[in-house]
Amino acid sequence: MTTFEASTGRHCHNAVSPLHTSVYFAPEPADELAALGLERGAMVYLASRAAPLGAVDAGTVTATFYNFNHEHVQRYIPAAWTVTTPEEVLTARLRGADRTLQRLLGKETLTSTEMTEAAELALHATEACRREARPLYAANADLPVPEEPHLALWHAATLLREHRGDGHLAALAVAGLSGIEALVLHNATGRAPTSALFMRTRGWSAEQWAATRDQLRERGLLDEAGNLTQTGASLRGEAEVLTDRLDAAPYDHLGPAATARLTELAGSFSGTLRAAGAFPAVHFGKG
Repeated sequence: MTTFEASTGRHCHNAVSPLHTSVYFAPEPADELAALGLERGAMVYLASRAAPLGAVDAGTVTATFYNFNHEHVQRYIPAAWTVTTPEEVLTARLRGADRTLQRLLGKETLTSTEMTEAAELALHATEACRREARPLYAANADLPVPEEPHLALWHAATLLREHRGDGHLAALAVAGLSGIEALVLHNATGRAPTSALFMRTRGWSAEQWAATRDQLRERGLLDEAGNLTQTGASLRGEAEVLTDRLDAAPYDHLGPAATARLTELAGSFSGTLRAAGAFPAVHFGKG
């Protein structure tokens, strides 16, 4: 891919991904999963995202999720699989996604020709995704495609998100960043979830977060105020460029015109999600 095409693929991903990630901030999926007996919060999140992998242990989840404290993961996995099964979690996850999208987008949008078109384009893009070294993508790729267009689009958005995510973790490893280091640098951009949300959901203490900030200052990646230095910004930029390269195949396969059309359609749906409060502003920003 050229630099322009790579950035276009990233732009498309940013338009599509909120269709998947909206479920992590919505009450409906949590309600569905809690009804199975899972604890709200970390257990619900870890079980729902890990379920495509099967009844895996904590080590597998920590490895594939990358930026979670392993001791935090161990509190909930594999305990979740003594409460319910991955198969039940997947069914509940899809019900929760359905209810979330119905509430936030509305029936008219869900049954529109644009929704069907977007689902077809996104699924077409996933045809070029590869399973090698992409465990979360590969596990989700083995799941059946839902019949309803909005759920088919949600499924495709999940595949595209995990495909890029798996590649991004490889890029972070190449950059020499641990999971918590990657979180602290991401938070320093001011365009990420707050440090409080990262610590609560990933299981890091305030002391661990502060110590990591100090380490990143010593490496010249953060300044004394906790802002990205030029070196830190360059390192993050290099990781994003490598992530783009590793995530090029779906958008090469789709082609420029279809990628632009998917970006337009998904961007419109994601805009509606944001306007409906899918991503509460209190959870985002530096600090």
